[in-house]
Amino acid sequence: MDNLKKIAILCNYELLPERVGGMDYFFWEFDASCKRNNIQIDWFFPNKSDHGDYNKLTIYASGNQSIEAFFLDFSKKHEPTYTHIITHFVAFCTPFFKKIKQQLSTAEVIGVDHNPRPLHGYPLKKKVEKRLKGLLYSRYIDQFIGVSPFSVHAMIQDFGKQIKSKTKLVYNGLQQGNFKQKTSFVTNNRFVVASHLRKEKGIQDLILAVKLLNDEVKFDFTIAIYGEGYYQTHLENCIKEYNLQDYFSFKGSVSNLKELYANYDYLIHPSHGETFGYAVLEGLFSHLPVVTTANQGNVLGLVIDNQNGFLFQEQDVEGLKTILQNILSSKAAITRDAFTADLSDFSLHKMVENHLQLLSQK
Repeated sequence: MDNLKKIAILCNYELLPERVGGMDYFFWEFDASCKRNNIQIDWFFPNKSDHGDYNKLTIYASGNQSIEAFFLDFSKKHEPTYTHIITHFVAFCTPFFKKIKQQLSTAEVIGVDHNPRPLHGYPLKKKVEKRLKGLLYSRYIDQFIGVSPFSVHAMIQDFGKQIKSKTKLVYNGLQQGNFKQKTSFVTNNRFVVASHLRKEKGIQDLILAVKLLNDEVKFDFTIAIYGEGYYQTHLENCIKEYNLQDYFSFKGSVSNLKELYANYDYLIHPSHGETFGYAVLEGLFSHLPVVTTANQGNVLGLVIDNQNGFLFQEQDVEGLKTILQNILSSKAAITRDAFTADLSDFSLHKMVENHLQLLSQK
């Protein structure tokens, strides 16, 4: 890597001080590691910010332009000599990638997939469009990076088998040592949800499950919801409609969630669609038992039913209600002995090292 001097990273990811997550820490650490290896990064985000270590990054903000259009204009004007161009949260197999190769023909292009897929798959028209785009434009992406086995499989399904030979799995990661771990597993009937508040996260299923449970038997418990998003108003209206205000509270986005997980008994993540599932990994790092969906929430396969958490099928409200009832009536419980799995593959350090290795493969 000694000959690598400058790379560009395009991230369609808004920088928000109130929402610092795993990717923020990765961006900061990857930039620092690249500098130690004599690699300069030009970062392209929708906006600029100086929270955390963003003040140490060289950032170009696209503003009202799309990341793709801004970068193409930038490269025309400045004619940079990038050895690699990496994209995060940017749609794959579009004409943009062909234009990159036309303007910066010597740069290797790496696309990292973070996007969840619909629970029941794309409509037929969308599937055909993606496959056609794969045939037309996948040749202009040199490496396709999936952050989970599901992500790798989904990319090949989306864009065609011709990308299989240049598709690779590189897990996301977190700073495990930053998470306060539970030491007491005495149940206090306190649950937590940590999620962007979007329909795909399935929190409406949890609300309905609590309603069904409350209709049958009254338990004393609370569910704290951390996160923000467009779906919050709908969720609040559902809670009011079912008269469940005593059970749910919205906490917004906080910067110290990794210290708070240990205060709860279970993390509930009823997701309909994940590519990686940061919240589930955060729960396990905190030795917090996880209640999540069998295929989507448990996309990494780290939750083992009845050992370190409980699984139910996506959108199975009755199944989720039964799990809650079993926990609250002490028919089911998780102990600290369940948290013995090696999670080192999901460390931030390993993620950074693996991404550095991508730069050495040219």
